[in-house]
Amino acid sequence: MRQQQFGRFGSSVSVIGQGTWYLDRGDRKGAIEALRRGIDLGMTHIDTAEMYGDAELVIADAIAGRRDEVFLVSKVLPSNASRRGTITACERSLKRLNTDRLDCYLLHWRGSYPLADTVAAFEDLVHAGKIRSWGVSNFDVGDLDELLEVAGEGRIACNQVLYHLQERAIEHAVIPWCDRHGLAVVGYSPFGHNDFPASRSKAGELLKKIAQTHGASERQVALAFLTRAQSVFAIPKASTAEHVADNAAAGDLKLSEIEIAALDKAFPQGPKPRHLPML
Repeated sequence: MRQQQFGRFGSSVSVIGQGTWYLDRGDRKGAIEALRRGIDLGMTHIDTAEMYGDAELVIADAIAGRRDEVFLVSKVLPSNASRRGTITACERSLKRLNTDRLDCYLLHWRGSYPLADTVAAFEDLVHAGKIRSWGVSNFDVGDLDELLEVAGEGRIACNQVLYHLQERAIEHAVIPWCDRHGLAVVGYSPFGHNDFPASRSKAGELLKKIAQTHGASERQVALAFLTRAQSVFAIPKASTAEHVADNAAAGDLKLSEIEIAALDKAFPQGPKPRHLPML
């Protein structure tokens, strides 16, 4: 599994991680086994949030005895992101995850509390050793500009945003902004939300052709394309060990420049949207 530096922070993190949205719905034992299988395969970047129901509890069981192997991320809801509320939410997540620290803690999306209050809470948590770094999710360039004014250079670890083959809006301005300021970009829902390209579509046929060339799956090709830049990570969710293994194999798949160009044409960026897409 390919590892790369997580923004300006010293951690080396697996480029393909494990998302956990809806992971608590269904076979709990199977979900735990899938997470453990992912860790075995080098997918040590595990992402969750207080919004994700009991996902934090599932993760706690999966990483028991293996906490030091994992780069663990959770998120605070905007409705909890006051200075005191952020600290309380983090402590609640730590308890549910059965750990004493998070590797990164994110504001899930922009809310009504002043960014200065949330950032102050993040810095309090860093100083207390409860989080190692902090970042944001679903922030467009304007929000990032405001955040930078509050936090200063070198404090923001990442921006987690919607990114898949048919939704490449972040390539217009968000990824370039993050690159300029040393933030990691973490793409969530990298297969789309029930809209992965149909195998019989023209673009789907291209995915299949490239996959066959590499002895890979179409989803592995999609992940390899999305993480082609050194600053970009992806966190697909998988609830079975079989799907986890398929995702993990994408971490070592390298596409040629010709293949990247063909995928770029088949899945165009489209015009820059007025608002950053999010789920």
